[in-house]
Amino acid sequence: MYQINYNQPVHVHFIGIGGISMSGLAAVLLKEGFTVSGSDAKESSLTTWLAGLGASIAYGQTASNITEDIDVVVYTAAIHPDNPEFAAAREKGLPMLSRAELLGQLMRNYSMPVAVAGTHGKTTTTSMLTHLMMAGELDPTISVGGILRSIGGNIRLGSSEVFLTEACEYTNSFLELAPKIGIILNIEADHLDFFKDLDDIRHSFRLFAGKIPADGTLIIESGIPGLDFFTDGLPCRVVTYGLHEGGCHAADISYDAQGFASFTFVKDGVPAGRYRLSVPGEHNVSNAVAALAAGSLLSIPYEKMAEGLLSFEGTDRRFEKKGEVSGITVVDDYAHHPTEIEATLRAAGHYPGNTIWCVFQPHTYSRTRSLMDDFVKALSLADKVVLADIYAARETDDHSVSSDMLREKLAAKGKDVWYFPTFREIEDFLMENCAPGDLVITMGAGDIVKVGEELLKR
Repeated sequence: MYQINYNQPVHVHFIGIGGISMSGLAAVLLKEGFTVSGSDAKESSLTTWLAGLGASIAYGQTASNITEDIDVVVYTAAIHPDNPEFAAAREKGLPMLSRAELLGQLMRNYSMPVAVAGTHGKTTTTSMLTHLMMAGELDPTISVGGILRSIGGNIRLGSSEVFLTEACEYTNSFLELAPKIGIILNIEADHLDFFKDLDDIRHSFRLFAGKIPADGTLIIESGIPGLDFFTDGLPCRVVTYGLHEGGCHAADISYDAQGFASFTFVKDGVPAGRYRLSVPGEHNVSNAVAALAAGSLLSIPYEKMAEGLLSFEGTDRRFEKKGEVSGITVVDDYAHHPTEIEATLRAAGHYPGNTIWCVFQPHTYSRTRSLMDDFVKALSLADKVVLADIYAARETDDHSVSSDMLREKLAAKGKDVWYFPTFREIEDFLMENCAPGDLVITMGAGDIVKVGEELLKR
């Protein structure tokens, strides 16, 4: 495979450079003195930003964009072989790297690469660890899967040997990475349009754990079923963590009126400081313990880690308060897996308010179909549920599953639940039925956020 070497900058061309992840990787290379070009369908704030950093951007993807001076081409999984630039690069015999392969290549240029993996919680935990590193003045380079306001986007360009990134399991992308510290938050059934079943997913996470070298460390949640499967025979050090148990865990957890937790971090049986969060929910205590376990490995002083955690107020679309209108609070959350939904709704239970309205947009037909009963159980934690159509994402509707089917199952459980095929109908319904003091949570990985934003406008 082509090897990116910071000591030998070359010309890298990105097909789809305006994507949130691709743009961040392009910015890293620009900082390291590489020549960067790329193409995208249309101009955006990200392409404008990259152009300001020195990238050459073409709008529209044509074979002529693959010029003779390009040394390597980077593409995303969304780019197909019939893409004119992809086809031209292959015809010229240019080295080609997927986005995940490039990320792995970049990590190899740092002596302390850190990767956060897990079915859910990756963005939040990576963001928490970002705040710990910045409070500890580690000056890291960071690639996070969401917009983190404290770094002004999804990328931070540092000057140290520390590189922090999320490690996504979809299409086994995380197997291209080379972490010195690897974190596994949880392992559950998801992305079943790619993985055959849960055993297939577990096998991939074991391979990820095996990528950590002998002088590295795996930090893994102690409650993952069959933990020994992931840890037995690893050459690296293993640190377990958990909410209440593990080598690192939380003790004396309490919550304030907003649902923000305070807790004692316990490491190897010894209390190591008292911490307070500025994000709600028990699941975020667990995320914080994972981040603290990594921070202690990086020798960040405990008082600095406490300062960093307190400063973290969330990322976009993770229990993000959008505003209030007529006494109704509108929150948006990215949760699209049953476990994430349950965690978010339990966190909402600590939030001041009367009725909790969950406005949910299922994400992908395969996930909705395979986890239907789990969705019913999780959504039942809301007082009232409003369903939008399934967000297709990368899939095609085969009419085997629908949001109305989910409505029927929830109604059979006695829940107050409604389904509307358009956002406008959802907005009208909420305007007519929500009361002052209610909490409305728009939830899903698609574009359901627009409903809350429109409510605030109206």
